[in-house]
Amino acid sequence: MTEKVAINDVLSSINSLIKLCGYAIEQANNKNFRDEIVTTRNKLEDLQWKIYLISKSKGYYVPAAPAGEADIEQVKNAISK
Repeated sequence: MTEKVAINDVLSSINSLIKLCGYAIEQANNKNFRDEIVTTRNKLEDLQWKIYLISKSKGYYVPAAPAGEADIEQVKNAISK
Protein backbone atom coordinates (compact mmCIF):
# COMPACT_ATOMS: atom_id res chain seq x y z
CA MET A 1 0.00 0.00 0.00
CA THR A 2 1.38 3.37 -0.97
CA GLU A 3 1.30 6.43 1.24
CA LYS A 4 -1.19 8.06 -1.14
CA VAL A 5 -3.57 5.11 -0.89
CA ALA A 6 -3.22 5.01 2.90
CA ILE A 7 -3.96 8.74 3.25
CA ASN A 8 -6.98 8.46 0.96
CA ASP A 9 -8.25 5.47 2.96
CA VAL A 10 -7.86 7.39 6.23
CA LEU A 11 -9.69 10.40 4.80
CA SER A 12 -12.48 8.18 3.52
CA SER A 13 -12.81 6.49 6.91
CA ILE A 14 -12.86 9.80 8.76
CA ASN A 15 -15.52 11.12 6.37
CA SER A 16 -17.66 8.06 7.12
CA LEU A 17 -17.21 8.54 10.87
CA ILE A 18 -18.21 12.20 10.61
CA LYS A 19 -21.39 11.19 8.79
CA LEU A 20 -22.15 8.59 11.45
CA CYS A 21 -21.61 11.17 14.18
CA GLY A 22 -24.05 13.48 12.42
CA TYR A 23 -26.65 10.74 12.37
CA ALA A 24 -26.03 9.94 16.06
CA ILE A 25 -26.38 13.62 16.96
CA GLU A 26 -29.71 13.82 15.13
CA GLN A 27 -31.01 10.77 16.96
CA ALA A 28 -29.53 11.42 20.40
CA ASN A 29 -32.02 11.51 23.23
CA ASN A 30 -29.54 12.26 25.99
CA LYS A 31 -27.97 15.74 26.22
CA ASN A 32 -24.65 14.53 27.68
CA PHE A 33 -24.32 11.82 25.05
CA ARG A 34 -25.20 14.28 22.29
CA ASP A 35 -22.63 16.81 23.54
CA GLU A 36 -19.96 14.09 23.61
CA ILE A 37 -20.72 13.08 20.03
CA VAL A 38 -20.59 16.74 18.94
CA THR A 39 -17.16 17.05 20.57
CA THR A 40 -16.00 13.85 18.87
CA ARG A 41 -17.28 15.04 15.49
CA ASN A 42 -15.46 18.35 15.91
CA LYS A 43 -12.21 16.54 16.71
CA LEU A 44 -12.68 14.31 13.65
CA GLU A 45 -13.25 17.36 11.46
CA ASP A 46 -10.03 18.92 12.77
CA LEU A 47 -8.16 15.68 12.04
CA GLN A 48 -9.74 15.51 8.60
CA TRP A 49 -8.52 19.03 7.83
CA LYS A 50 -4.96 18.25 8.96
CA ILE A 51 -4.81 15.10 6.85
CA TYR A 52 -6.31 16.96 3.90
CA LEU A 53 -3.54 19.59 4.17
CA ILE A 54 -0.90 16.83 4.22
CA SER A 55 -2.49 15.18 1.19
CA LYS A 56 -2.65 18.48 -0.67
CA SER A 57 0.95 19.42 0.20
CA LYS A 58 2.21 16.08 -1.14
CA GLY A 59 0.25 16.49 -4.37
CA TYR A 60 -2.03 13.55 -3.62
CA TYR A 61 -5.07 15.78 -3.87
CA VAL A 62 -5.56 18.68 -6.24
CA PRO A 63 -8.62 20.77 -5.37
CA ALA A 64 -10.95 21.96 -8.09
CA ALA A 65 -10.35 25.43 -9.45
CA PRO A 66 -12.35 28.17 -7.74
CA ALA A 67 -15.68 28.95 -9.36
CA GLY A 68 -15.85 32.06 -11.49
CA GLU A 69 -18.28 34.88 -10.82
CA ALA A 70 -20.56 33.76 -13.67
CA ASP A 71 -20.79 30.26 -12.16
CA ILE A 72 -21.56 31.66 -8.73
CA GLU A 73 -24.29 33.92 -10.11
CA GLN A 74 -25.80 31.01 -12.06
CA VAL A 75 -26.06 28.90 -8.89
CA LYS A 76 -27.45 31.82 -6.89
CA ASN A 77 -30.12 32.38 -9.51
CA ALA A 78 -30.98 28.69 -9.69
CA ILE A 79 -31.51 28.31 -5.94
CA SER A 80 -33.34 31.59 -5.44
CA LYS A 81 -36.22 30.57 -7.73
